[in-house]
Amino acid sequence: MSTLRNSPTPLRSSRRNLIKMSAILASAIIAKIAPATADDFRRDDFDRERDRGRHGWWDRDGKRDSDQRRHKDFQCFLKGTRIRTAEGEKKIEDLAVGDLLPTVLGGIRPIQWIGRYPFKKSDPAKAWVRDVLPVRVARSALGPNIPNADLYITKAHALFIDGLLVPVCHLINGTTITLYDAGELDELEFFHIKLELHDVIYAEEAPCETLVTVDENAVNFAEYIRQYGPPMIEDARCAPWVGFGRRLEIKSRFRSAISPWIDRRQKLDVIRDELEERGIALLHQAKLVSLLGERPAPAAVQCIANLLDSPGALKFFHGSAKPRAIMAAARANEVGVMAIRAVQAGALTSAIDRGIRGG
Repeated sequence: MSTLRNSPTPLRSSRRNLIKMSAILASAIIAKIAPATADDFRRDDFDRERDRGRHGWWDRDGKRDSDQRRHKDFQCFLKGTRIRTAEGEKKIEDLAVGDLLPTVLGGIRPIQWIGRYPFKKSDPAKAWVRDVLPVRVARSALGPNIPNADLYITKAHALFIDGLLVPVCHLINGTTITLYDAGELDELEFFHIKLELHDVIYAEEAPCETLVTVDENAVNFAEYIRQYGPPMIEDARCAPWVGFGRRLEIKSRFRSAISPWIDRRQKLDVIRDELEERGIALLHQAKLVSLLGERPAPAAVQCIANLLDSPGALKFFHGSAKPRAIMAAARANEVGVMAIRAVQAGALTSAIDRGIRGG
């Protein structure tokens, strides 16, 4: 076996963080060396609406640095995202001003405005520029059934986790939270929801922030001006926001990398590290379940069954190992199950010898 495979979990986590630190530094160096080339690529990749004269998206500011900042900082949901309303879930493109949304902090609140941000590739053969690509948060990436379906949001959009507003770009882990390449799409349309005050709403049942800043990049910005007048520079955020950027991420990754020896991690670092471990656990479980369906089928699968569902050291990765799901998949594919029955030290039960059920 390789050294990596035999390494304890903290050392593997440290190695992952060091590798990601190196990747961030390398991308920063490349951006410094070839800024002009990157600019040309960004400008050529979109069908600018000012060139076609269809919308006012680009009319107000044709400056190159402003365009780049917009791509990196805008916070939106991809078309098709389901939002929880007082009347049930609705796709974001079907919402209207005045619809009532349950919020995490402010109770039921009406929608004040919905910003719309369309993108279209000038050349369908080209890939999308990374700055505009949404992040895919897979089902159950944050917790059991949270989100309850794949969620697509822009990189700067914050999720509300353990009392913090965390831009999802911090949480990309290559397993359950990844950049969505949107290769099959020639158009991307994003939406965001403005309430009277900044708050947290539920998108695919995951807690996500509402719009903080109304800006003129929305194609329907004129509607907001007519209804409410010039917007404030920025609403006060409803919870602590961790920000984002290369320097912040490098520092965060460094704290996580040295944590097996000196743990100086902040809350953001712990959240990201735990979600990465959860992503690895879910990936391994998915691979195992998929292997059980292969032919010829394996003779048996060995599974530690924690019948008490207690949160002790009966799992290798962060998050539930879900042995019952693995046993159910095994039985559905006529694969034998060798179950090791385990009880956490100190746990109490009156039915330790009850049977193991796969459902």
